[in-house]
Amino acid sequence: MPEIDIVENIMDANDQIAARVRQQLDAAGVLGLNLMASPGAGKTSVLTATVNALKDELRLAALDGDVHPVDVEKIARTGIPVELINTGGDCHLDANKLIHALPTLDLSQVDLLLVENVGNLICPAAFALGTHFNVVIASIAEGDDKPYKYPAMYRGADVLLLNKIDMLQYQEFDLDYFRHGVEVLNPGLTFFPLSARTGEGLPAWLDWVRARVAERRAASEA
Repeated sequence: MPEIDIVENIMDANDQIAARVRQQLDAAGVLGLNLMASPGAGKTSVLTATVNALKDELRLAALDGDVHPVDVEKIARTGIPVELINTGGDCHLDANKLIHALPTLDLSQVDLLLVENVGNLICPAAFALGTHFNVVIASIAEGDDKPYKYPAMYRGADVLLLNKIDMLQYQEFDLDYFRHGVEVLNPGLTFFPLSARTGEGLPAWLDWVRARVAERRAASEA
């Protein structure tokens, strides 16, 4: 089928570029995290909370996929290097966009690169970027049925952050139902319930990030 062949060619080309992105990150000893979520789940809030907690001990940088620099401006106020990847309205980042954005940063001065993907629970799941981990951010405000509605996103996650847990007392959210949906798709997925607003649960996530940065640093020096 011609349509299938075209899709396969596109995905193969993306994967090849993603491998080049990974090579560049590994050569520089940089840990890359791909942050994915639906609009309003709190990607930027989690990112800035993470940056503010770690910027005095790690060298951080960010790339933001969007059509407007409003989130870039928020991230820039933390004091770290950040650049906009203008998606032109596309519903996802891909490896080609990322590899063209990497030269805007001095990777030799970066320990952790945070890539904020486009707010979407479908398209970003299909495109590898070459980063080391896919981090999916869900939120209490979205409801407990998202793993059931968007299985590809949750199946492809390496880490799941459940944001806005400070809203549990106000929002009808069945945590067991949510976790069951996740476990069916991705058994044993690394999971951190937290609130970017209050800081609840954030230390466990930060410790995970620190450990992965240390592993990446050790691998680059081996």
